[in-house]
Amino acid sequence: MDNKKTEYIENPDLFKNAGNPKGELGNELLDWMTINHENLAKWGISHLEITEEDVILDIGCGSGVNIERFLKMTENKVCGIDYSHLAVKRSVQLNQKAIDEGRCEITECSVSAMPFDDALFDIATAFETVYFWPDIVNDLREVRRVLKDDGVILICNEAVPKEDDGRQKELSELLGMTIYSEDELDENLRHAGFSEVISFLKEGHDSVTDETVTWLCVIARK
Repeated sequence: MDNKKTEYIENPDLFKNAGNPKGELGNELLDWMTINHENLAKWGISHLEITEEDVILDIGCGSGVNIERFLKMTENKVCGIDYSHLAVKRSVQLNQKAIDEGRCEITECSVSAMPFDDALFDIATAFETVYFWPDIVNDLREVRRVLKDDGVILICNEAVPKEDDGRQKELSELLGMTIYSEDELDENLRHAGFSEVISFLKEGHDSVTDETVTWLCVIARK
């Protein structure tokens, strides 16, 4: 394990920024997440069939790298939201050209109440963020509201719950996060009105501990 990973484990004030990055520590954490979630994001996106006509929403957009990626995959509009003021600022800075061209919009808001019209997006993505959603079923219903008929949601997480993993439990309590299993996400998505739920699993590396973990990607259709 390198020194940077060790620092995140031993410095709770730094790592607990994950839910809502703020200040200098938040900037450092956003930089770190951009690098360490890159492979996870690419793997998740590989399960989507993105066309040039798709309108895309990235929920919990962080530093904006996935927005930047989607702008290269579609000729249509890409939007992002984040609860963190700092993350929105960083995302805007990275994607300013597309914003000026009217191809991108980034908004500070909660997934629980998004300022979008009904049936606006073809695809909604959520990378490493559903852990922090305040009401998973109702928040998924809100995502479903802004999706077009036959639109899809992609959820991509770096971890699935492990009952005997003390470190995972410690991090969950520190961050106030909920780690969902494949079955739990399936159930929550169906309760929210989604169908055709498909899951993908892959062994990867935990971006904090560098230990082997199970990556989880779930796709569901409105």
